Amino acid sequence: MASHWGRVQPSPGDLIEVKRPVYQHWALYVGDGYVVHLAPDCEVAGAGIGSLGSITCDQAKIQKVALKVVVGGDLYRVNNQLDDKYEPLPVGMIIYAAEHQVGRTIPYDLITNNCEHWVNNMRYGVPESRQILNLVLRASKKSSMVHTLVLVGVLIYKVVRIFPGKS
Repeated sequence: MASHWGRVQPSPGDLIEVKRPVYQHWALYVGDGYVVHLAPDCEVAGAGIGSLGSITCDQAKIQKVALKVVVGGDLYRVNNQLDDKYEPLPVGMIIYAAEHQVGRTIPYDLITNNCEHWVNNMRYGVPESRQILNLVLRASKKSSMVHTLVLVGVLIYKVVRIFPGKS
């Protein structure tokens, strides 16, 4: 269900996966060159490796912006990755629900409530993130030291935030 990485023309209701160095950013295409996405307070569009700032965020704002702004200089693709698992909601309902949330600030967590969870919830009614599962699987196979270090770093950061001063 995913297109090739590049600069593709999405259709309304499509999920857009933006290629970043460590993990991907996700947005929902709503038409006329615009997307709605969950923008963590610490993340800067087109920041590349700077998107690691999302690890420390605990809030994100739902924004409607031009696709080219969200993508910056990064590659992207259409990736309706869960179409084989869930029936997408009607396109009109997807777009209405997403645009109705624009301007809201909601809790954000890289592991349990990230931009991929949000777009999948809009398209399928199910907040799911495959990249978190894939990150854990890659780290467990020791295929990538970077992925292992990122996962360990995120988990340590989360524990320290949950139990401050208990070290």
